[in-house]
Amino acid sequence: MEAAGAGVGADLVRRRARRRPRRLVPVHLALGGTGAVTSAESTRRTREIDGLTFAYHEAGEGEPLLMLHGSGPGVSAWSNFRGILPVFAERFRVIMPDLPGFGGTELPELDEVYPLAAARWIARFMDGLGISAAVFVGNSMGGAVAAELARLAPERVRRMALMGSGGLSTSTFAPDPSEGMLRLAEFLGDPSRARMIGWLRTMVSDRSLITDDLIEERMGNATAPGVLDRTKAIFGSMANPANQARYVPLWTQARTVATPTLLLWGRDDRMLPYDQAHFATRSMPDVELHTFARCGHWVQIERKTEFERVVLEFLTRKTSGGVRHDA
Repeated sequence: MEAAGAGVGADLVRRRARRRPRRLVPVHLALGGTGAVTSAESTRRTREIDGLTFAYHEAGEGEPLLMLHGSGPGVSAWSNFRGILPVFAERFRVIMPDLPGFGGTELPELDEVYPLAAARWIARFMDGLGISAAVFVGNSMGGAVAAELARLAPERVRRMALMGSGGLSTSTFAPDPSEGMLRLAEFLGDPSRARMIGWLRTMVSDRSLITDDLIEERMGNATAPGVLDRTKAIFGSMANPANQARYVPLWTQARTVATPTLLLWGRDDRMLPYDQAHFATRSMPDVELHTFARCGHWVQIERKTEFERVVLEFLTRKTSGGVRHDA
């Protein structure tokens, strides 16, 4: 299996070498009609929160919108959301933190499963920024963190749009672990360019998005000093028997998460397969589901324009469609 995976990765690299590389999204992004330009440098901030240094990006004005990224190798808030930042910053005060242990944010000691620990830290982060409540966008692990916060402190999460979200579902028909999780574990066990390509291929439906620039960016971030150890500690917290014994899985409590929620799922998702979308939709009391054909796990990248349209409508909607939260 490993030899076959390496061969596929090498073949992909050879094919890509004949094309002119292009970036997945630009590094400098125009902010709509304002003429302003956002970049990683111009939006980057840090904040000390209870002894933990948070790195984050911020742009725009208005109601706070927190964007919480996923957990793949080399991930950060900027890598997940830089492409959609300009559109959302026209309507919101967009805050994109690197979750604890990812990107430029330190990893605290973990004595409980990561999504729950991260949710508590995001609440403290909000306190540090003077934010009592916000709307949320969460990708994958970030979706699980947002949902955990909505369970812990529902008054702090006004609405949430979650893409291929972890936590709220369990596999019903698809194999568990998924193909994407298997490729991720292979990379963490023995990082290589071929294994990074193997994992990236499970993230998207359109493989033309796997550019040399993307591969090099993710490889550089994922293999930077200390990153692999932090990533292993994060996933290890979720497999720790003592942590599991104290944790009530979010998916078993999904019907208690009454925050108005929009689930967005790629029909070709090989990380958190599409059947999980229906499990969560059946359980949550105030939920909508939008499905994207020809789309994998990275909805905000593969279907950027449609994603922006659907999520903006949902986050700026004045009512939740008449759902009674006390029912």
